[in-house]
Amino acid sequence: MKNRLRFLFLCLFGFFFYSAMSQNVYPTANPSASYVTPDGEEIDDASDTQSAPLEGHFLSNVEDLGEYSVRYEWRIYREGEENAPLVNRFDENLDYTFTESGTFYVQFYATFVLGNDTIQYPAEGEANPFVVSISESILEMPNAFSPNGDGYNDVYKVKDGYKSIVSFEATIFNRWGQKLYSWNTLDGGWDGKFHGSTVKDGVYFVVVKAKGADGREYNIKRDVNVLTGYSGTGSGSSNE
Repeated sequence: MKNRLRFLFLCLFGFFFYSAMSQNVYPTANPSASYVTPDGEEIDDASDTQSAPLEGHFLSNVEDLGEYSVRYEWRIYREGEENAPLVNRFDENLDYTFTESGTFYVQFYATFVLGNDTIQYPAEGEANPFVVSISESILEMPNAFSPNGDGYNDVYKVKDGYKSIVSFEATIFNRWGQKLYSWNTLDGGWDGKFHGSTVKDGVYFVVVKAKGADGREYNIKRDVNVLTGYSGTGSGSSNE
């Protein structure tokens, strides 16, 4: 009998102790962000100007939910437009690709409810959104290259320093308007070959159609000089 009473006492004590402790534990959120640049680099801060398209991955990191129900909300907005967001999602976490130029703010909200108890995150006046800054677009094409296998300037491609280009297509033609090659990625290019053989030195033409994150449309048409006799690391005409 004494053992039964002791067991019952321990059960009751444990129940009240757990209940008391539970009342002192409240849900928390600690949102985090990570980004992937167009070059595939992973970064954790995009407040310094980045190039589009920039992949954003946002985690709510809600803990100690207990018996509380929760309503998640993410907003992406421009400065001063929090109540008119560009994006409004109601998922626990958020994946979003930034394809427009400008400065954006990403704020996480949560409402925790247990009976008559409601907890808002963030508390009033404590919003601390993630800042994402996307640059205006830049795109330039060179006027020459030297596909001679010396390891320098062997591929005709977009000049280094391009930024925030969200769509791209380039086509190479010869002087008679015959299509020789085309590509649609910024890291691609023409190796100077047609049907497996390097073309003769001379003037060819590139037509580029692209669009920047700032809405700018590029329609580039220019000469491409093939100079197989050119060699070296200098800044000669093959890089202009």
